[in-house]
Amino acid sequence: MRLEGKVLVTGGAGFIGSHLVDVLMMRGLPVVVLDNMSRGSGENVARWIGHSGFRLIIGDCLNTDDLRKAMEDCRIVFHLAANSEVRAGASDTKIDLEQNILATYKVLEEMRRSETAKTLVFTSTSTVYGEASVIPTPENYGPLKPISLYGASKLACEAMISAFCHMFGLEAVVYRFANIVGSRSRHGVIWDFIHKLMANPSKLEILGDGRQSKSYLHVSDCVDAFLFGLEKAQERFEVFNVGSEDRVDVNTIAKIVVEEMGLNDVEFHYRVDVEGGRGWIGDVKFMLLDISKMKKLGWKPRHNSLESVRAATREILKELKRLT
Repeated sequence: MRLEGKVLVTGGAGFIGSHLVDVLMMRGLPVVVLDNMSRGSGENVARWIGHSGFRLIIGDCLNTDDLRKAMEDCRIVFHLAANSEVRAGASDTKIDLEQNILATYKVLEEMRRSETAKTLVFTSTSTVYGEASVIPTPENYGPLKPISLYGASKLACEAMISAFCHMFGLEAVVYRFANIVGSRSRHGVIWDFIHKLMANPSKLEILGDGRQSKSYLHVSDCVDAFLFGLEKAQERFEVFNVGSEDRVDVNTIAKIVVEEMGLNDVEFHYRVDVEGGRGWIGDVKFMLLDISKMKKLGWKPRHNSLESVRAATREILKELKRLT
């Protein structure tokens, strides 16, 4: 698959999407962003407003007219628009159905009808594996038993994408990401810790027992993998794990955030409401992906989990300082 022609990025004003847009624009590709701004921000793509090769459409993937307008003459669709908060499904059981499964179906259906848009790049997740018994977990691990509605919805999307590829001549690259961190992020453990400590610098509430241990990847590595895997993919429907080669636990992340904020004598208080010391219902406690498939093709992350977490903490703090 080749990275060429006009590109659509759904969710392109969001965290990962806006970083992807930056790289695509710097490579000289015409880019259309479709974003409903529920999680995205115009500030994330402000540098490109008015550029002849950039178009921002404020609209929704669930709206066929919005999709059709955004997809016009595009060759590649990077579909990032989705509910990105795993915890949300515990209180709103339809959010992942609508924003992930139905929205992805709408994108696929419009691609099926399109004369030009035949290549899809999709952001999936490590949570499709559920609580894997093999760690690091390879792409061919199974059976896949997600324990969150978010993970289930992404797995459903993967299956639907595969079917559209084989039935209607599309091609797709699916990325199962570890936890992506970095500037412009507005959710996740680092964001939560920073805001809790801003409100109370002497005490930090930690969801779960703090021993949850997962892989973290800086957003710059994430975008690099995005484009690398697209150009190296050989199958009509290709799946890649993308993450770092190590993991870090929540207690360590808390210590990094405290240190980067210049705080001392912070008391950690653990809120263990979920069986097994998880942070919330559907939380996969231990995650590390086997990325040997991507490594064999020539890609590897530049940052490990600790480096990614520390860099992301500094970037978020710098952003917050600028806004205050």
